[in-house]
Amino acid sequence: MGNCVQHLSEGVSIVASDDTWIEGKAIQQLETTARLEGMHRVVGMPDLHPGRGYPVGAAFFSVGRLYPALVGNDIGCGMALWRTDIPAAKPRLDKLEKRLGSIDGPLNESWRSYTESLGVPHTGHEHALGTIGGGNHFAELQQLDEYHDEDALLALGLDRQHLLLLVHSGSRGLGETILREQVDRFGHQGLLADSADCDAYLARHAIALSFARANRELIARRMLARWQAEGEPVLDLNHNLVVPITVSGVEGWLHRKGAAPADQGVVIIPGSRGDYSYLVQPVASETSLWSLAHGAGRKWMRSECRDRLSKRYTAAQLGRTALGSRVICDDRDLIFEEAPEAYKSIDTVIGALQSAGLIRVVARLKPLLTYKTREG
Repeated sequence: MGNCVQHLSEGVSIVASDDTWIEGKAIQQLETTARLEGMHRVVGMPDLHPGRGYPVGAAFFSVGRLYPALVGNDIGCGMALWRTDIPAAKPRLDKLEKRLGSIDGPLNESWRSYTESLGVPHTGHEHALGTIGGGNHFAELQQLDEYHDEDALLALGLDRQHLLLLVHSGSRGLGETILREQVDRFGHQGLLADSADCDAYLARHAIALSFARANRELIARRMLARWQAEGEPVLDLNHNLVVPITVSGVEGWLHRKGAAPADQGVVIIPGSRGDYSYLVQPVASETSLWSLAHGAGRKWMRSECRDRLSKRYTAAQLGRTALGSRVICDDRDLIFEEAPEAYKSIDTVIGALQSAGLIRVVARLKPLLTYKTREG
């Protein structure tokens, strides 16, 4: 591994280069998490940033105990990348934006049979299927911008002639409900592995993963239907989950909190709404707990974005980016919170992963049209 894997203390390391922006509070949270009972190793990624008590952009290996609070409230949050038959030559963004309309409300009855065919158990949260949600979730039309590994792209069925659709969402209110149940009953002390309470959580966790995957598919198909287009999934990856794993011969639990898998093939790592995304081939490594950065990572707290940016930009101006793409976001607070300036540069994140020997870049993708939320 390169010199971008820094060992901070016993069992605590971080993948970062000298120019990687990482807040001291995020490092403090990483160190604090490392002291949880049964926690053996924690690894921060270059997109590491502070969360609600636990850092986001990290992987955690525990033995004998697992921690629902580390997985968080958006179990199964992740990325799905779809190839489409929408021509990439001179995309008509006005037309695409108008046809899309709003996809914030529940799916109508015409979607019932398809939704049922996805086999998601009844949860009481069916109304949220096919909706993106708030925060940093989005769906984005993208264009292949740079090729680095043409064979890998061909294997994925991708070409420059057609646009791609990236969907970032999770289990919506279901994950929140599951976490709340856990915290109300057990606080943040975690669950003993192989206990009945642990088994019950893992069963609910599995349903949430299924819900999140179905949600991303329904969002993609809903958008393609509005555009009268066809598409097929290329990849679907979870960023928030817990799975059994063996590290250095020791059996335990791998928690990913805002971290992409490095052991499931090609990964997409998106930048902010005004930055590129990268398709990368992971180099699986125990050093990084078989995990990678999941995006650019926040640089500013949400609460400070409006004050920092409102003197420089109007909400309407933030609907256009330096790369010429458009952002559909009718929530005036959210568009400031999700401004490109609030995030790290994706190139610094990718550069740190490359220097650590954890990835090979396959392609760069350019944003064209990003959907966040729309009135009506």
